[in-house]
Parts: sequence; C-alpha cells; structure tokens
Amino acid sequence: MSNAADIRLWHTMSFRDADAMITWLSATGFVEHATYRDESDPSVVVHAEWLWPGGGGIMFGSLRADGVVTNVGGSSAYLVTDEPDEVFRRAVEAGATVVQDMVDQDYGGRGGTVTDPEGNQWSVGSYQPS
Repeated sequence: MSNAADIRLWHTMSFRDADAMITWLSATGFVEHATYRDESDPSVVVHAEWLWPGGGGIMFGSLRADGVVTNVGGSSAYLVTDEPDEVFRRAVEAGATVVQDMVDQDYGGRGGTVTDPEGNQWSVGSYQPS
C-alpha cells in the first residue's frame, strides 16, 4: 500500500449521507486514513481521507451549506486493482448499480462501471494507465 505522504492526487467528493457512503466505501475496499466530524453534530463529516489499497485516495465530507464541493452524485473515478471482478462484486453487493458489466478491454485489462448509492460512477479495472 502507498504511504499517504506519497499520494499527490486526491479525488474530492461530497455525500448526502456520509455514513452510508462510508459503509459502501469500506465494503468496496477503501481504508480509512482519517475522518473528522462536527463536534456539535457527529453525523456530519467535516473532512475525511480514505485510501485505495493500490495507491491514491479520496477526500470527502457531508454536503453542507458552507462546503466547497457541491456536485453530489456528479463524480466519476477509476479504481485500479489486481482483482477487478472481486471489487466489482463487492461494490454491487454493497448497493451499487451496474452501468457496464465487467469485460476484457481492447486496450488491455479487464473492467466495468457501477454507480454508487449517491449517483457517482466508479469504474473498476485491472488496466494501469502509464
């Protein structure tokens, strides 16, 4: 796994129901690095950093009036993994909707795409762009 200090690009997102998405992210394979909650309302995630085991990560928080990222359900990300079928299966079992089934890609690797419970698209594949 990459060291968080080595990661230079972080995808940022906001969620309507951060706790439900934390459950989905965990089931899919993300690992919590840090999660900070509003002291007056612990259901509100002010800032979170979660790592993808193959490298990279996401930052997210609850959708808030004072938040900067407001495109809930409008994000798209690509997760690189040596086990794309397994990650895809876990994502669907955790509540994702299939957009494109897993297929062998003409350009190499294997991949598919799902939509998470909040409408964000996640492509999962074994192809590592170089």
